[in-house]
Amino acid sequence: MTHSTATRILLLSSGSRPEMAAEAARLLPLVARFASVEAADLDAVTSLEHVEFDVAVVVGGDGSILRAAHHMGRRQRPVVAINLGKLGFLADLSPDEFLAQLPAICSGTVPVVEHLMFDCQLLRGDRVVCRQLGLNEAVIFAGPPFAILQVDLYVDAELVTTYSCDGLIVSTPVGSTAHSLSAGGPILRKDLQAFVVVPISPHTLTNRPVVDSADRIYELVVPRPNAGSTLVCDGKVLANLEPGDRIRVQRADARFGLVAVPGHSYYRTLRDKLGWSGNFRLNDGKRTPG
Repeated sequence: MTHSTATRILLLSSGSRPEMAAEAARLLPLVARFASVEAADLDAVTSLEHVEFDVAVVVGGDGSILRAAHHMGRRQRPVVAINLGKLGFLADLSPDEFLAQLPAICSGTVPVVEHLMFDCQLLRGDRVVCRQLGLNEAVIFAGPPFAILQVDLYVDAELVTTYSCDGLIVSTPVGSTAHSLSAGGPILRKDLQAFVVVPISPHTLTNRPVVDSADRIYELVVPRPNAGSTLVCDGKVLANLEPGDRIRVQRADARFGLVAVPGHSYYRTLRDKLGWSGNFRLNDGKRTPG
């Protein structure tokens, strides 16, 4: 990441969260000492694809990062994540750490690590019902009346298995510490080029998570969905499912770029956020007994 002119920073926060808006307002004049900076409300904007900036500084938690990535769409720009949320696997910089690294960020000497994003399409016959760019995961939920769902998984058009489950998750490495993890999936290093497929409450105990290359095409077919079965992408309901619908998940051309600040390694984040040191650490630094 190098810039021949003054770095253009877009400072993003949630206007509906007073603590985030207040912190963004505090940071604005401090950032302006080193860069050309503008502020925007994540709740008010719908697209950032045509906004000109070099780096997005997002104040909030991982949910704010996810929204920023969606707003940037197919035109991703590097993101610096300031954590005011709870766990913060992506947003793990404190405001003071960010300010200390700001000169290096503006000079372009801090590396940017690119992460896998995916395209999710819902196909009904030959028609594309909806399409979404995602960063975390695509999920099929059984929904009301909460009967077990049958989901066929195809990889590169080859039938892998039929899951009997409450739902099925196809996750990126970034999403492997989100819903996938709570459903019993493995943790994937964030810069791996792979997808993980995780059944939710599978009826057959031998159905385990599968990790495979991001260069493959994944299709989920639901022969007989429940009345309330839905397709959800990064927490957003895309559509209700009909019999025979196919959900196709594959690598997107766009990649999510996260500024890699020194001292915030992958394993340090896991130790701190998951309590691998024996305790669970909240954002305020306090610990609960392990």
